[in-house]
Amino acid sequence: MNLFACVVTPSAEDVITTPAAAMTGLAAPSRGSAELSTWQVRMEPGSAGPEHVIDREQVWMLTAGSIEVTAGGRTETVAAGQTVVVPAGVLRQFRTGGEPAEALVAMSASGRASVPGGGESRPLPWAE
Repeated sequence: MNLFACVVTPSAEDVITTPAAAMTGLAAPSRGSAELSTWQVRMEPGSAGPEHVIDREQVWMLTAGSIEVTAGGRTETVAAGQTVVVPAGVLRQFRTGGEPAEALVAMSASGRASVPGGGESRPLPWAE
């Protein structure tokens, strides 16, 4: 019996950079995972993502630095070694302070994002 169905080794093609962060796709349907998507996020000092909504719950596990998370009108600072669970359908924004931050993120596959007033939702390319 084979205990490993798939081993994923990220390459440069798996990195997607936005104005707010660089996402490195790990497990995803396109990389052998049927139910989960995982990726690594790196945010530079002083960066902020847009306010947005994801239609899936996300789990952010901070591995370096810290981020300020505003979700559902509440703001918390999450530091390396801590985890934040962001419910599906909640308006959220992530920001860094004066140092870079890194996190591992997990959610169920096929999540979609939308921004207020932005029209249709769209897939997260690093999680497909």
